Amino acid sequence: MWQYAREYGFTIVTKDSDFRQLSFLNGHPPKVIWIRRGNCSTDEIESILQQFFADLAAFIADPSVSYLAMA
Repeated sequence: MWQYAREYGFTIVTKDSDFRQLSFLNGHPPKVIWIRRGNCSTDEIESILQQFFADLAAFIADPSVSYLAMA
């Protein structure tokens, strides 16, 4: 998944800390958005992403950053 996202310019949105580690080790692309929530529904994740849409868009557009943690 990492290589696919890198090749096609995708941002990875994940709850898995392994992608955070890959981001620290490899830099970007791809960019990584790590959602730091315990068990939660897909609807809750969607709500988080919608609530912070402007912040996410700014993160994705900024070429100098590679990682964003959200709680």
